[in-house]
Amino acid sequence: MENVLFVLFLAFYLLTLPGNLLILLAILTSASLHTPMYFFLGNLSVLDIFFPSVSSPKMMLYLMGQSHTISYQGCASQLFFYHFLGCTEGFLYTVMAYDRFAAICHPLRYKVIMSHRVCIVMTLGTWLGSCLHASVLTFLIFRLPYCGPNEVHSFFCDIPVVLPLACADTSLEQTVSFTNVGMVALMCFLLVLTSYSRITLSILKIRSSEGRRRAFSTCSAHLTSILLFYGPVVLIYLRPASSPWQDSVVQVLNNIVTPSLNPLIYSLRNKEVKLALRKALSQGVHTCWR
Repeated sequence: MENVLFVLFLAFYLLTLPGNLLILLAILTSASLHTPMYFFLGNLSVLDIFFPSVSSPKMMLYLMGQSHTISYQGCASQLFFYHFLGCTEGFLYTVMAYDRFAAICHPLRYKVIMSHRVCIVMTLGTWLGSCLHASVLTFLIFRLPYCGPNEVHSFFCDIPVVLPLACADTSLEQTVSFTNVGMVALMCFLLVLTSYSRITLSILKIRSSEGRRRAFSTCSAHLTSILLFYGPVVLIYLRPASSPWQDSVVQVLNNIVTPSLNPLIYSLRNKEVKLALRKALSQGVHTCWR
C-alpha cells in the first residue's frame, strides 16, 4: 500500500510543480497578462509551488521506507511554513475577490482602484501579515515543554497533533490557536462573501445574457479554488470533534491535491492563459532548436 501511495503522491507533486511553473512563465512572458488579476495569480502559483513542499518530500521519504522521525526543529519549521503559506493563500484569495469586485462593479475606475502601487502594497501585506500570524502560533506551541510522548499521529506537524504531546496545560494555546486560525479564516471568508454578493448584484443588472455569462466566467475559477481551499480548513480547525484518520485524508487533499488542480482550474477555461502558454512554449521550443 505504501508503494501505491508513494506513486500516487509523487504523481500529484510532479504535476503541481510544472503546472504552476508554466502558469508563472505565461504571466511573466506575456505582456497581455501584466494586469492585477494575473499578478495575484502569479503569486498564487508561487504559493502552490512551495505549499506542498512543506510536507510532501518528507512524507514520500516515509513511504519509501526511510526513517519515520523528524527533528524538533524540523517539526517547528513544518508548522510555521504550513500556517505561513496557508494564511498567505487565504489572504490572497481575499485580495483576488476584491480585484474581481473592482473590475466588475467599478470598471471605469478599475485601473485607478487597482493601480500597480496598490497591488504591491496588498501583496506585501498578505505575506507580512501571514508571517506574523504563523510566528505567533509557532512561538505559542513550541514554548511549551515536550518531555513525554514524542509520536506525532499524522504525516506532518500541525497544531492539532503537536499540542497533545506537551507536558503542560495547553488550554491557553488551544484557545489562542483556535481563535487565531478561526478569526483569520472567518474574516477572509466574510470579505470574499461580501465581494461576491456585490458582484452577483452587479452581474444581474447586466441586460444581455452574453454579458452576464462572460462576467460570471471571470469569477468561476476563483470561486472553485476558494471552495477547495476553505473546505479543508473548516473540516480540520473549525469542528468540535477530531478524527485523526479524517484529518489526514483532508490534509492530503489540502496539501497535495488542491495545489495540483489550481493550474488546471485557471488555465482550462481561460483563453488568455492558454494563448500565453502556447506562445511561451513555442518560443521555448524555437529557442532550443536554434
